[in-house]
Amino acid sequence: MKKRILASLLAGCMVLGSLTACGGGDDAGTDASAETSETSEADAAEEEGGDSGDMKVTMIISDRDEWLSEMESGALDAAEELGIDLTTQDAQKDTSRLLQFIETARNDGQKAVIINMVDPETGQECIDAAGDMKVVFVNRYPTDLSLLNENAVYVGSDENEAGDLQAEYLAEYFEEQGKTDIKYILLSGNYGLTATTLRTDSALNGLKDRGINAEEATAPLVADYNRAEAQDIIAPLLGTTEFDCIISNNDAMALGAVEAMIDAGMDPASVPIVGIDASTDGRKSIAEGQMAMSAFQNAIGQGSTAVLAAKNLIEGNAANEGSEFDVDPENEYITWVPFERVDASNVADYN
Repeated sequence: MKKRILASLLAGCMVLGSLTACGGGDDAGTDASAETSETSEADAAEEEGGDSGDMKVTMIISDRDEWLSEMESGALDAAEELGIDLTTQDAQKDTSRLLQFIETARNDGQKAVIINMVDPETGQECIDAAGDMKVVFVNRYPTDLSLLNENAVYVGSDENEAGDLQAEYLAEYFEEQGKTDIKYILLSGNYGLTATTLRTDSALNGLKDRGINAEEATAPLVADYNRAEAQDIIAPLLGTTEFDCIISNNDAMALGAVEAMIDAGMDPASVPIVGIDASTDGRKSIAEGQMAMSAFQNAIGQGSTAVLAAKNLIEGNAANEGSEFDVDPENEYITWVPFERVDASNVADYN
């Protein structure tokens, strides 16, 4: 299981930090120690090809939800361990705001920017706004992958894996019941996002490949990855629509379905509800027997690895150097952080 990123590298940093912190003495000794430490850090920065300002980086997230906040937290922790001065910004689902944050980082003389795009169609605009800065796209990759190169890389998870893990679980569930024909409700994220398309297609294709004939109980319910919207949109269908499972593009919408069923006096465990992310609330719901499963998307892993990639690009190294994760075999500028299946049998391992 790959829940911890940069373990050996960060552990080394912690050891070095603890050695520096050891010791005692009077005020003069403390001042001298601090001066020596600052000088050593400056010397080290110069040896790496620049001053400490070279390690100023901005990370911009598209919005502040539970999962992206966890990714941001992972990035901040990794930055502290790696000696990077990381600033984070929230674009609030506004591409114009995101581009302004990129330009501000460039005008500040920063060497790299980490971008969780609002719209994957705007990859070129992001790169143009970055100018000479290194660019690390995280979690949402540009629609045009030809934009990726030694100066612009991607760190994230393969969305096809997520939907296929949902299909794997559901196929096993229905095979135990001796069912091959099912009806599903799909809770869809934002239309147009690559993640939405790939998660949906891989889930439905995965069911078909495993011999399950899955038909729509309703047209896809677009809830924009939002729990409250999912709860509102699915509530009127409960008790009036026959369905065998709920397939959700993320945990937040799956949890909205759970809450809608509880409000309607229905047992959410009566049909499998599957999500993606294995968020804190999602894992709690699985442990309580409400949600059936989720595909763990490693928020800490993506945030940490994105920070490491930014540092590597600044220093002229391969994006994944020092990471436990591999690059795509067909594209050296993509680093994959794998999805992992989480259900009642192993959810405790993720808490």
